[in-house]
Amino acid sequence: MRLILAEDQFLLREGLVKLLEAHGHQVVRAVTDGPALRAALAAEEFDVALVDIRLPPGFTDEGLQAALEARRARPGLPVLLLSQYVEQLYATELLADGAGGVGYLLKDRVFDGEQFIAALRTVAGGGTVMDEDVVSGMVGRSDRLASLTARELETLGLVAQGRSNAAIAAAMFVTEKAVAKNINSILAKLQLPPSTDDNRRVMAVLAYLGAQDGL
Repeated sequence: MRLILAEDQFLLREGLVKLLEAHGHQVVRAVTDGPALRAALAAEEFDVALVDIRLPPGFTDEGLQAALEARRARPGLPVLLLSQYVEQLYATELLADGAGGVGYLLKDRVFDGEQFIAALRTVAGGGTVMDEDVVSGMVGRSDRLASLTARELETLGLVAQGRSNAAIAAAMFVTEKAVAKNINSILAKLQLPPSTDDNRRVMAVLAYLGAQDGL
């Protein structure tokens, strides 16, 4: 993959470059602030952007805003956000266009290089990857999930992380048939149309949860 990297901390930025290169990927531009990220997103050809949410000069949401601006110009542009903070509003903004190719991971919860690279590949391929703490916050703030059973809520959290039915089955120690049944029940209760497309399914659920954040 060809990547744009936006991270202002020197050691973390250089460490990410080394990690990505060690896995055979190329960082075509590594930038340290919001304006440089905007320029890189507009000028470079790349497969996915790896972006810290808070960048100079303001250290608020410069990375997120640059990513949103780029996705408005190029819908579905793959962006994986990195942050030290759980902010459901950021996740909701990123998911709002429903175009896929998005992710939100917490820096201090990335423990495995292979899983991290897999998350980047998922986003680059148009999929959705969300940290479970972000998902939990979104789920917890939705009053309309009261009709779901505890098992369905657990399943929903795994769906929202972008996991396949097989991965959910393995995590919950059940069959894929049981997972499919749970998901169909969830979608029916949330009045969302069933879909065999994993990305559309994840986006539909997260779009619903994000919409409830504002209610």
